[in-house]
Amino acid sequence: MREETFLVTGATGKTGRRVARLLRERGVAVRAASRSSEVRFDWADRATWEPALRGVTGLYLVAPGLGGEQAAQALPAFTRQAAAAGVRRAVLVGFPDTDTPGMDDALAAERVLDEAGLEWTVLRPRWFFQNFSEDFLHGPVLSGQVRLPAGDGREAFVDAEDIAAVAVAALTEDGHAGQVYELTGPRLMSFADAVREIAQATGCDIRYVPLTDEEYAEEQRAHGVPEEWVQLSIGLYAYVRSGALSSLTDDVQKVLGRPARDFADYARSTAAQGSWDA
Repeated sequence: MREETFLVTGATGKTGRRVARLLRERGVAVRAASRSSEVRFDWADRATWEPALRGVTGLYLVAPGLGGEQAAQALPAFTRQAAAAGVRRAVLVGFPDTDTPGMDDALAAERVLDEAGLEWTVLRPRWFFQNFSEDFLHGPVLSGQVRLPAGDGREAFVDAEDIAAVAVAALTEDGHAGQVYELTGPRLMSFADAVREIAQATGCDIRYVPLTDEEYAEEQRAHGVPEEWVQLSIGLYAYVRSGALSSLTDDVQKVLGRPARDFADYARSTAAQGSWDA
């Protein structure tokens, strides 16, 4: 029987590196690939695809700009090439099913896995807990002010560890083919709620400061953020502000047989690790 080998794209990212770690803990062969890794993989450079896919039986796919023009061209070609190379199973990280601009294109991108003949599973996670400790909200937390145009809208923040665990289950266990999992945490929280829990866990004075779109855009431009990203961020925060993401699912529980991790537990353990030490 052919030995299982899994290609993890975006292997340096928040979920990718966790997926790679969990697969290795199961004793599974992992090919961790990114633009900067030893196994180089670049969606924009098709010459990197064949070496990355050689001998692979399963895929974890994080496609930047899903729903955009580049992904619309690259993903169908890549999944067809993967199937031809002997890949059987694929897990794709998508977006929550909303009526945001570009969502129809993102949903179309999800369908290409089926069209390629792969056993597919789609994960649609909400905002990651780890955005506050490993990504763009880490600096604001350290500064003592998280300044965003999210109002008091509530989101179902989810742990990247739970996302990775669901992905690994879908890659290595039967029963997940053709499933779309909307991955949420166990409760709805506003950004103010999340920042308050981080402040309690750290014992530091950290506040959420609601901004208007215009105030946020002006501050981001002053920090040199490209206008394209400024406008994209404003759209995402507006969606949170509208309450359109204020819903929960039990998909983490359904797949893993345990509840999704709570934000308070994440805040306590992350604080204990020193991630928010000034």
